[in-house]
Amino acid sequence: MIETTARKTELLGESIAYDVRRSDDATQPRIDMDIRGVTVVLPTDADEEPETLLEENAAWVVEKKRKFEAYRDDMPERNHEAGAEFPYLGEEHEVVVESRSASEVEDGKLRLAEHHVEQTSVKRALETLYRRKARERFEDRADHYADEMGVEYEKIEVRNQRTKWGSCSTTGTLGLNWRLMMAPPEVADYVVVHEIAHLREANHDDEFWALVAEHDPDYEDHAEWLERNSVRLIFSDSDL
Repeated sequence: MIETTARKTELLGESIAYDVRRSDDATQPRIDMDIRGVTVVLPTDADEEPETLLEENAAWVVEKKRKFEAYRDDMPERNHEAGAEFPYLGEEHEVVVESRSASEVEDGKLRLAEHHVEQTSVKRALETLYRRKARERFEDRADHYADEMGVEYEKIEVRNQRTKWGSCSTTGTLGLNWRLMMAPPEVADYVVVHEIAHLREANHDDEFWALVAEHDPDYEDHAEWLERNSVRLIFSDSDL
């Protein structure tokens, strides 16, 4: 179960709009922030007050908010039409609509099946392609890192989260955002590593980060790229 509500508060003299999300997958309270805004995530049965959590982390929240507001200046204009360009694994690809049995990524182009576009739209066909390729890649990389770490996951859910790139439930379900397919492959892999590592270390403690570093030595650079460039992974205005 996921329940979301929108609220406002004031931190260090700044008005902060934020969402509160209660989720069965959350194991502890946390604050998620990205280009889209602030979300306080709480376990379904948690007693913590979201505003208290924000007040305790006020300086961090305000600093991050200002950073993301600056990043918004780099927000791309997305045109969901043939000839437009979208990033795929970190490289710009032209959108092509053509007669073919199925959409595919080939020769540096996002080749959409004409019949699918006619039945839906370029936007819908493009998102469907991204989602299919995301499942293929996420399953391959999750299998790889799970084997390296000696753990097993239950399943992968390709999700459409607005403020989170990945999650790992207590039952072993990995939730991964399909928009990661627009990021460089090493950045997408970092998120997979991060979530797989939670199958061994639930909390973000020293043991957890040591495990992540073992399988992604440059994880700090990859996490920083994701924070700084998350605006580049926006697919449409509805992402905001």
